[in-house]
Amino acid sequence: MVLSVAFLFVRCSESPKSDKAKTGDAKKVDTTAVTNATTMNVDQASSKVTWVGTKLVDKHNGAFGLKSGSVAIKEGKLTGGSFIIDIKSLKVLDIPADEEGNGKLVTHLLSKDFFAADKFPESTFEIVSVEDYKEENNKDRENLDKKYTLANPTHMITGNLELKGVKKSITFPAKVAIDGDKVTAEAKFNINRKDWGMNYHADESLKDKFIRPTVHIGFNVSAKK
Repeated sequence: MVLSVAFLFVRCSESPKSDKAKTGDAKKVDTTAVTNATTMNVDQASSKVTWVGTKLVDKHNGAFGLKSGSVAIKEGKLTGGSFIIDIKSLKVLDIPADEEGNGKLVTHLLSKDFFAADKFPESTFEIVSVEDYKEENNKDRENLDKKYTLANPTHMITGNLELKGVKKSITFPAKVAIDGDKVTAEAKFNINRKDWGMNYHADESLKDKFIRPTVHIGFNVSAKK
């Protein structure tokens, strides 16, 4: 019976099954890729970064706003760009805003236990390279959760994500659409929070073990001239 209950709890609290971003050391940005490119500014009102965090028995989801950003378009293709994520704009969306639990969770996530927002109020993402999406990248994607997996990606984007003062490169599928003076980009993928030193109290502590290391990230970015 104990094993059955334990199995049920694990089954109910799995992290979203999504594309896993390939993570490595930060990469040098090729500035020639944006030479003579057209710059479009990120529309803050319609752009956001979403997240899903998982505990042993449930999940929470929310979003961050963007402070600023821009993308570079050259010969009709996305060639570069960067944006600044406003960590202090963190919102929890699965708990009603007027409930006490919402405020408590926001405060906890912004504390030194997680984002340490007073010390690191911003996170940055800068594009390193953009490649066409290849059919070979679809391997095993049919087993992923449709809700958390991008349908019909068009590109593979590699960029440097800096969080809590740690900069790592990540590569993930994205859907990029360019329509005249407007660009939209969408992505859904998983990262390991520990790669950026985000541990609850200490790494491998009992409290940290109650929170899944996998965090689901969504990029929804719109830019225009």
